Amino acid sequence: MAAEGFRGPRQLWNAMRWSMKGLRAGWRHEASFRFEVCLAIVVIPLGLYLGQGPLEKLALVLPMFLVLSAELLNSAIEAVVDKVSPEFHELAGRAKDMGSAAVFVLLVFMGLSWALIVGPRLPAILTM
Repeated sequence: MAAEGFRGPRQLWNAMRWSMKGLRAGWRHEASFRFEVCLAIVVIPLGLYLGQGPLEKLALVLPMFLVLSAELLNSAIEAVVDKVSPEFHELAGRAKDMGSAAVFVLLVFMGLSWALIVGPRLPAILTM
C-alpha cells in the first residue's frame, strides 16, 4: 500500500531495505542478473578509467546501470507472469519475450556506446 503524506526517515529507510531485498532476490534467483553484475564489476571501473571527461565516463557507465535495471524489471515481469499462470499462454510468453528484448536492446546500446567511444582509441590503448 502506498504511503500517504510526508515520507520521513523511517519510510525512506524501509524503501531502501526493500530495494536491497529486491537486489538480493535478483542475485539469488536470476543467473542473468548475476552475470550482468559480474560484467558491471569490470565495465564500470573500466568505463570510468577510459572515459575522457565526465560525459564520456557517463556514456560508458550509464548503459550498464540501465541493463541491470531492465534485468530486474524483466525478472519481476517473469515472476508475476509465472505466479498468475504457470501454464503457457501466448500473451504470457509475449510479455516475457518483450522484457527480455528490453534487456537485449540496452545491451546493444551499451556495445554501441563502447564501440563509438573506446573503439577508435583501441589501438592506442592496446599499445600502452
